[in-house]
Amino acid sequence: MPMFNNERFIKAVNIPNPLYQSLQGRYFVGQTETIRFGKGKNAWGGLINPSNSDVNLFVNAFTVTNHSNQPFIAEIWFNPKPPGKSMISDKVTPANTTLSPLPKPEVNIAFAELVEGFPKRGINSFKRIVSPKSTLTSDEDGKFIFSSGDSFIIFLVSPDNEIVKADVAFGWFEIRE
Repeated sequence: MPMFNNERFIKAVNIPNPLYQSLQGRYFVGQTETIRFGKGKNAWGGLINPSNSDVNLFVNAFTVTNHSNQPFIAEIWFNPKPPGKSMISDKVTPANTTLSPLPKPEVNIAFAELVEGFPKRGINSFKRIVSPKSTLTSDEDGKFIFSSGDSFIIFLVSPDNEIVKADVAFGWFEIRE
């Protein structure tokens, strides 16, 4: 009997979880419009999981692009009540575009610009400096998890002198509760 009989081996393939979620039609990507802030007014972009969504939101990745010539602070908030009147982005797509019909996310990307004040409630879990003319990236591998009615917000703190522009983008997957 040969030492390596092919009939005795089982082929196994490991794939990253985001790819698996995309194949299932549960992974989405999107971004805010370009948002303005500065001169004492702030901005934010975030993932809002509606209270009636019946999905858990898994934040996989986020980016903040700084179009200006000066750095600013990006605060990462869990479940705050952010200031200002929010808008919903239509720049969202499933990552797997081969499915028919295309899946639609339950979670929304919301954003607001030129707002006064800071988020209420929630937890400011960490901060990052966003360098001039650069993109801050963060891969979270789905470890930030939010149930229906929760949110993940990136709050952009106003630099002193000028109005700056930024974009906030996300990759996430949704699994039924």
